[in-house]
Amino acid sequence: MSGQSVSINHIAFLTPGNYPDSDPLSGFEKTLQLLAYGEELGFDSAWVRQRHLEPGISSATAFLAAATQRTTRIGLGTAVIPIGFESPYRLAEDLATVDVLSCGRLNVGLSAGRPLHADLIGPLAFDGDWEKYDFSHDRMLRFADNLRGHYLGDDSTFITTPFGPRRPRLQPYAKGLVERIWYGAGSLRSAGWAGENGFNLLIGNVTTGEETDDFFVAQSRLLETYTVAARGRGRVALGRVIVPLDSADPGTRRRYLDYTAGRNERTLTPQGKRRTLFARDAVGTADEILERLFADPILPHVGELRLELPYEFEDEEYRQIIHDFITLVAPELGWPHGESEEKQTA
Repeated sequence: MSGQSVSINHIAFLTPGNYPDSDPLSGFEKTLQLLAYGEELGFDSAWVRQRHLEPGISSATAFLAAATQRTTRIGLGTAVIPIGFESPYRLAEDLATVDVLSCGRLNVGLSAGRPLHADLIGPLAFDGDWEKYDFSHDRMLRFADNLRGHYLGDDSTFITTPFGPRRPRLQPYAKGLVERIWYGAGSLRSAGWAGENGFNLLIGNVTTGEETDDFFVAQSRLLETYTVAARGRGRVALGRVIVPLDSADPGTRRRYLDYTAGRNERTLTPQGKRRTLFARDAVGTADEILERLFADPILPHVGELRLELPYEFEDEEYRQIIHDFITLVAPELGWPHGESEEKQTA
Protein backbone atom coordinates (compact mmCIF):
# COMPACT_ATOMS: atom_id res chain seq x y z
CA MET A 1 0.00 0.00 0.00
CA SER A 2 1.37 3.40 -0.89
CA GLY A 3 0.32 6.96 -0.04
CA GLN A 4 2.22 8.99 -2.58
CA SER A 5 0.72 12.30 -1.47
CA VAL A 6 1.60 11.70 2.20
CA SER A 7 5.10 12.40 3.48
CA ILE A 8 5.36 12.39 7.27
CA ASN A 9 8.80 13.28 8.63
CA HIS A 10 7.97 13.34 12.36
CA ILE A 11 5.96 10.74 14.29
CA ALA A 12 4.80 11.47 17.86
CA PHE A 13 2.36 10.15 20.42
CA LEU A 14 0.28 11.93 23.06
CA THR A 15 -0.64 10.21 26.31
CA PRO A 16 -3.14 11.30 28.98
CA GLY A 17 -0.99 10.05 31.87
CA ASN A 18 -4.04 8.81 33.74
CA TYR A 19 -3.86 6.96 37.07
CA PRO A 20 -6.10 5.42 39.75
CA ASP A 21 -7.35 8.19 42.02
CA SER A 22 -5.99 6.32 45.04
CA ASP A 23 -2.56 5.61 43.54
CA PRO A 24 -1.16 8.44 41.40
CA LEU A 25 2.42 7.20 41.75
CA SER A 26 1.68 3.99 39.84
CA GLY A 27 0.21 5.96 36.96
CA PHE A 28 3.08 8.44 36.83
CA GLU A 29 5.60 5.61 36.84
CA LYS A 30 3.83 3.72 34.06
CA THR A 31 3.63 6.89 31.96
CA LEU A 32 7.34 7.58 32.45
CA GLN A 33 8.06 4.02 31.36
CA LEU A 34 5.76 4.47 28.36
CA LEU A 35 7.76 7.51 27.23
CA ALA A 36 10.97 5.50 27.55
CA TYR A 37 9.37 2.66 25.57
CA GLY A 38 8.33 5.14 22.88
CA GLU A 39 11.95 6.29 22.66
CA GLU A 40 13.06 2.66 22.31
CA LEU A 41 10.57 2.15 19.47
CA GLY A 42 11.92 5.17 17.62
CA PHE A 43 9.20 7.82 18.06
CA ASP A 44 10.46 11.33 17.36
CA SER A 45 8.56 12.88 20.27
CA ALA A 46 6.21 12.06 23.14
CA TRP A 47 3.67 14.53 24.49
CA VAL A 48 1.62 14.62 27.67
CA ARG A 49 -1.73 16.23 28.30
CA GLN A 50 -2.16 18.71 31.15
CA ARG A 51 -5.58 18.49 32.78
CA HIS A 52 -6.68 20.10 36.03
CA LEU A 53 -9.00 18.44 38.60
CA GLU A 54 -8.67 15.04 36.88
CA PRO A 55 -6.63 11.92 37.76
CA GLY A 56 -3.98 12.76 35.18
CA ILE A 57 -1.03 15.10 34.75
CA SER A 58 -1.88 18.47 36.34
CA SER A 59 1.70 19.78 36.12
CA ALA A 60 3.33 18.98 32.80
CA THR A 61 6.47 20.88 33.82
CA ALA A 62 7.05 18.76 36.91
CA PHE A 63 6.26 15.53 35.10
CA LEU A 64 8.48 16.27 32.11
CA ALA A 65 11.34 17.25 34.41
CA ALA A 66 11.22 13.64 35.59
CA ALA A 67 10.93 12.41 32.00
CA THR A 68 14.15 14.19 31.06
CA GLN A 69 15.96 11.82 33.41
CA ARG A 70 14.31 8.67 31.98
CA THR A 71 14.98 9.44 28.28
CA THR A 72 17.92 10.65 26.22
CA ARG A 73 16.77 11.25 22.63
CA ILE A 74 13.02 11.53 22.23
CA GLY A 75 11.46 15.00 22.08
CA LEU A 76 9.15 15.86 25.00
CA GLY A 77 6.05 18.03 24.73
CA THR A 78 3.12 19.55 26.60
CA ALA A 79 -0.27 19.47 24.88
CA VAL A 80 -1.48 21.81 26.17
CA ILE A 81 -0.88 24.04 29.18
CA PRO A 82 -3.76 26.53 29.70
CA ILE A 83 -1.73 29.70 30.20
CA GLY A 84 -4.65 31.45 31.86
CA PHE A 85 -3.80 29.75 35.16
CA GLU A 86 -0.08 30.48 34.86
CA SER A 87 2.32 33.35 35.48
CA PRO A 88 4.03 33.99 32.11
CA TYR A 89 7.30 34.68 33.95
CA ARG A 90 7.29 31.77 36.38
CA LEU A 91 6.11 29.34 33.71
CA ALA A 92 8.98 30.48 31.51
CA GLU A 93 11.46 29.81 34.33
CA ASP A 94 10.04 26.33 34.92
CA LEU A 95 9.95 25.31 31.27
CA ALA A 96 13.40 26.74 30.56
CA THR A 97 14.67 24.57 33.41
CA VAL A 98 13.03 21.48 31.91
CA ASP A 99 14.48 22.29 28.49
CA VAL A 100 17.99 22.59 29.91
CA LEU A 101 17.56 19.29 31.76
CA SER A 102 16.46 17.66 28.50
CA CYS A 103 19.38 19.15 26.51
CA GLY A 104 17.00 21.07 24.27
CA ARG A 105 14.32 18.43 23.64
CA LEU A 106 11.28 20.29 25.01
CA ASN A 107 8.25 21.45 23.01
CA VAL A 108 5.81 23.78 24.74
CA GLY A 109 2.14 23.51 23.74
CA LEU A 110 -0.09 26.25 25.14
CA SER A 111 -3.68 27.46 24.93
CA ALA A 112 -5.09 30.88 25.75
CA GLY A 113 -8.55 32.10 26.68
CA ARG A 114 -10.63 31.44 29.78
CA PRO A 115 -9.43 28.01 30.93
CA LEU A 116 -11.60 25.02 31.72
CA HIS A 117 -12.94 24.92 35.30
CA ALA A 118 -12.14 28.62 35.84
CA ASP A 119 -15.20 29.01 38.09
CA LEU A 120 -13.77 26.42 40.47
CA ILE A 121 -10.05 27.11 40.21
CA GLY A 122 -10.12 30.88 39.71
CA PRO A 123 -10.78 31.80 43.36
CA LEU A 124 -7.95 29.45 44.42
CA ALA A 125 -5.41 30.57 41.82
CA PHE A 126 -5.88 34.35 41.73
CA ASP A 127 -6.06 37.25 44.16
CA GLY A 128 -8.78 39.86 43.99
CA ASP A 129 -11.46 39.98 41.30
CA TRP A 130 -10.21 37.16 39.09
CA GLU A 131 -13.15 37.60 36.70
CA LYS A 132 -11.29 40.64 35.32
CA TYR A 133 -8.05 38.68 34.93
CA ASP A 134 -6.29 38.76 31.57
CA PHE A 135 -6.99 35.48 29.75
CA SER A 136 -6.10 36.87 26.33
CA HIS A 137 -3.44 35.90 23.79
CA ASP A 138 -1.27 38.64 25.29
CA ARG A 139 -0.23 36.24 28.04
CA MET A 140 1.39 33.98 25.44
CA LEU A 141 3.27 36.91 23.95
CA ARG A 142 4.59 37.83 27.41
CA PHE A 143 5.60 34.20 28.01
CA ALA A 144 7.46 34.01 24.69
CA ASP A 145 9.20 37.33 25.31
CA ASN A 146 10.45 36.05 28.67
CA LEU A 147 12.12 33.08 26.93
CA ARG A 148 14.07 35.28 24.53
CA GLY A 149 16.70 36.01 27.16
CA HIS A 150 16.61 39.79 26.92
CA TYR A 151 18.24 41.63 29.80
CA LEU A 152 15.92 43.55 32.10
CA GLY A 153 16.26 47.28 32.58
CA ASP A 154 18.90 49.13 30.57
CA ASP A 155 22.65 48.78 30.07
CA SER A 156 23.30 50.19 33.53
CA THR A 157 20.91 47.81 35.35
CA PHE A 158 22.73 45.33 37.57
CA ILE A 159 21.62 43.22 40.52
CA THR A 160 23.69 42.12 43.51
CA THR A 161 24.20 38.35 43.69
CA PRO A 162 26.55 35.97 45.54
CA PHE A 163 28.42 35.76 42.21
CA GLY A 164 28.94 39.50 42.03
CA PRO A 165 27.04 42.16 40.08
CA ARG A 166 25.10 40.71 37.17
CA ARG A 167 22.82 42.02 34.47
CA PRO A 168 19.39 40.48 35.18
CA ARG A 169 17.52 38.19 32.83
CA LEU A 170 15.38 35.08 33.18
CA GLN A 171 17.45 32.10 34.26
CA PRO A 172 18.23 29.62 32.97
CA TYR A 173 18.35 30.85 29.40
CA ALA A 174 17.24 27.98 27.16
CA LYS A 175 18.48 28.84 23.69
CA GLY A 176 16.01 27.93 20.98
CA LEU A 177 13.07 27.12 23.26
CA VAL A 178 11.10 30.15 22.08
CA GLU A 179 11.10 28.58 18.60
CA ARG A 180 9.51 25.42 20.01
CA ILE A 181 6.31 27.04 21.28
CA TRP A 182 3.13 25.50 19.88
CA TYR A 183 -0.38 26.90 20.00
CA GLY A 184 -3.36 24.58 20.22
CA ALA A 185 -5.79 26.33 17.87
CA GLY A 186 -9.39 25.30 17.29
CA SER A 187 -10.78 28.44 15.62
CA LEU A 188 -9.89 30.50 12.55
CA ARG A 189 -9.11 33.53 14.70
CA SER A 190 -6.68 31.64 16.94
CA ALA A 191 -5.00 29.93 13.97
CA GLY A 192 -4.46 33.26 12.24
CA TRP A 193 -3.12 34.80 15.44
CA ALA A 194 -0.66 31.91 15.95
CA GLY A 195 0.64 32.26 12.41
CA GLU A 196 1.02 36.04 12.60
CA ASN A 197 3.03 35.76 15.82
CA GLY A 198 5.39 33.01 14.69
CA PHE A 199 4.11 30.12 16.81
CA ASN A 200 3.92 26.53 15.63
CA LEU A 201 0.44 25.02 15.28
CA LEU A 202 -1.10 22.00 17.01
CA ILE A 203 -4.32 20.70 15.46
CA GLY A 204 -6.10 17.50 16.39
CA ASN A 205 -9.36 15.61 16.20
CA VAL A 206 -11.37 18.54 17.60
CA THR A 207 -12.09 21.83 15.84
CA THR A 208 -14.71 24.58 15.76
CA GLY A 209 -17.41 24.46 13.09
CA GLU A 210 -17.41 27.93 11.58
CA GLU A 211 -19.98 28.17 8.77
CA THR A 212 -19.76 24.43 8.15
CA ASP A 213 -20.82 21.15 9.77
CA ASP A 214 -18.04 19.23 8.02
CA PHE A 215 -15.01 18.54 10.23
CA PHE A 216 -12.52 18.32 7.38
CA VAL A 217 -13.80 21.47 5.67
CA ALA A 218 -13.48 23.35 8.96
CA GLN A 219 -9.98 22.04 9.62
CA SER A 220 -8.85 22.71 6.05
CA ARG A 221 -9.92 26.33 6.42
CA LEU A 222 -8.14 26.55 9.76
CA LEU A 223 -4.93 25.17 8.26
CA GLU A 224 -5.16 27.54 5.28
CA THR A 225 -5.70 30.51 7.62
CA TYR A 226 -2.59 29.59 9.58
CA THR A 227 -0.48 28.99 6.49
CA VAL A 228 -1.35 32.37 5.00
CA ALA A 229 -0.76 34.19 8.28
CA ALA A 230 2.52 32.39 9.01
CA ARG A 231 4.01 33.35 5.61
CA GLY A 232 6.20 30.26 5.36
CA ARG A 233 7.18 30.18 9.02
CA GLY A 234 6.21 27.63 11.63
CA ARG A 235 5.53 23.91 11.85
CA VAL A 236 2.17 22.17 11.87
CA ALA A 237 1.53 18.95 13.80
CA LEU A 238 -1.67 16.98 13.21
CA GLY A 239 -3.21 14.76 15.88
CA ARG A 240 -5.54 11.83 15.27
CA VAL A 241 -6.92 9.13 17.57
CA ILE A 242 -5.53 5.93 16.00
CA VAL A 243 -5.94 2.46 17.52
CA PRO A 244 -4.45 -0.50 15.59
CA LEU A 245 -5.97 -3.90 16.32
CA ASP A 246 -3.29 -6.11 14.78
CA SER A 247 -1.52 -7.59 17.81
CA ALA A 248 -4.39 -7.12 20.29
CA ASP A 249 -6.09 -10.21 21.68
CA PRO A 250 -9.78 -10.79 20.83
CA GLY A 251 -11.08 -9.32 24.11
CA THR A 252 -8.98 -6.18 23.71
CA ARG A 253 -10.12 -5.80 20.09
CA ARG A 254 -13.73 -5.91 21.24
CA ARG A 255 -12.98 -3.27 23.86
CA TYR A 256 -11.39 -0.97 21.28
CA LEU A 257 -14.32 -1.33 18.90
CA ASP A 258 -16.85 -0.72 21.68
CA TYR A 259 -14.90 2.37 22.71
CA THR A 260 -15.01 3.97 19.29
CA ALA A 261 -18.65 2.99 18.73
CA GLY A 262 -19.54 4.85 21.92
CA ARG A 263 -17.84 7.99 20.61
CA ASN A 264 -19.24 7.93 17.07
CA GLU A 265 -22.44 9.89 17.77
CA ARG A 266 -20.51 13.03 18.70
CA THR A 267 -18.96 13.07 15.22
CA LEU A 268 -22.32 13.35 13.44
CA THR A 269 -23.30 16.94 14.32
CA PRO A 270 -21.70 20.05 15.90
CA GLN A 271 -21.65 19.88 19.69
CA GLY A 272 -22.50 22.70 22.11
CA LYS A 273 -22.63 26.47 21.73
CA ARG A 274 -19.16 26.58 20.17
CA ARG A 275 -20.24 24.10 17.48
CA THR A 276 -17.38 21.74 18.28
CA LEU A 277 -16.68 19.18 15.57
CA PHE A 278 -14.99 15.82 16.21
CA ALA A 279 -13.16 13.55 13.78
CA ARG A 280 -13.94 9.84 13.82
CA ASP A 281 -11.43 7.62 15.60
CA ALA A 282 -9.32 5.42 13.31
CA VAL A 283 -9.72 1.94 14.80
CA GLY A 284 -8.92 -1.18 12.78
CA THR A 285 -6.13 -3.21 11.29
CA ALA A 286 -3.04 -1.40 10.01
CA ASP A 287 -4.35 -1.69 6.43
CA GLU A 288 -7.73 -0.25 7.43
CA ILE A 289 -6.08 2.59 9.32
CA LEU A 290 -3.80 3.40 6.38
CA GLU A 291 -6.83 3.53 4.09
CA ARG A 292 -8.42 6.05 6.46
CA LEU A 293 -5.26 8.11 6.76
CA PHE A 294 -4.69 8.26 2.99
CA ALA A 295 -8.26 9.54 2.66
CA ASP A 296 -7.69 12.23 5.30
CA PRO A 297 -7.56 15.52 3.33
CA ILE A 298 -5.41 17.24 5.98
CA LEU A 299 -2.59 14.70 6.11
CA PRO A 300 -0.93 15.58 2.75
CA HIS A 301 -0.49 19.17 3.97
CA VAL A 302 1.46 18.40 7.16
CA GLY A 303 4.77 16.74 7.91
CA GLU A 304 4.16 15.81 11.55
CA LEU A 305 1.63 13.29 12.84
CA ARG A 306 0.71 12.78 16.49
CA LEU A 307 -0.93 9.54 17.63
CA GLU A 308 -3.41 10.56 20.35
CA LEU A 309 -3.97 7.80 22.89
CA PRO A 310 -7.48 7.43 24.37
CA TYR A 311 -8.08 8.27 28.01
CA GLU A 312 -9.70 5.08 29.24
CA PHE A 313 -7.14 2.42 28.33
CA GLU A 314 -4.58 0.53 30.38
CA ASP A 315 -0.79 0.67 30.20
CA GLU A 316 -0.40 -2.63 28.35
CA GLU A 317 -2.96 -1.45 25.79
CA TYR A 318 -1.08 1.82 25.23
CA ARG A 319 2.10 -0.19 24.65
CA GLN A 320 0.39 -2.44 22.11
CA ILE A 321 -1.09 0.57 20.27
CA ILE A 322 2.14 2.53 19.94
CA HIS A 323 4.09 -0.63 18.99
CA ASP A 324 1.66 -1.58 16.23
CA PHE A 325 1.48 2.01 14.99
CA ILE A 326 5.23 2.57 14.74
CA THR A 327 5.96 -0.82 13.16
CA LEU A 328 2.94 -1.30 10.87
CA VAL A 329 1.51 2.14 10.08
CA ALA A 330 4.30 4.73 10.32
CA PRO A 331 6.62 3.08 7.72
CA GLU A 332 3.86 3.41 5.09
CA LEU A 333 3.48 7.17 5.60
CA GLY A 334 6.81 8.20 4.11
CA TRP A 335 8.39 8.43 7.56
CA PRO A 336 12.17 8.48 6.96
CA HIS A 337 12.91 6.38 10.06
CA GLY A 338 10.35 3.76 9.16
CA GLU A 339 12.59 1.22 7.43
CA SER A 340 15.36 1.23 10.04
CA GLU A 341 12.95 1.20 13.00
CA GLU A 342 10.93 -1.63 11.46
CA LYS A 343 14.07 -3.74 11.19
CA GLN A 344 15.07 -2.97 14.76
CA THR A 345 11.69 -4.07 16.15
CA ALA A 346 11.22 -7.08 13.89
